[in-house]
Amino acid sequence: MQPGGCSGLIYQLFFDEREMDGDQVQDFDGLSVRVDRMSAPYLTGATIDFVDSIEKQGFTIDNPNASGSCACGDSFN
Repeated sequence: MQPGGCSGLIYQLFFDEREMDGDQVQDFDGLSVRVDRMSAPYLTGATIDFVDSIEKQGFTIDNPNASGSCACGDSFN
């Protein structure tokens, strides 16, 4: 996660082979997902899915820690 968007925070998903101190790693059927230590508290309990429909295609994150989001759904607080 990074500061940005109209609600304060935005998700950043990308491939990265670097390992930083404090990173949390979780395995999902052979896929390792790494979260930096600053983002981890915001993502506790969050789920990620891939949607492929007429309206939307891409990853969606359901985050129970988010208190609100912008109209476009790209950022949250």
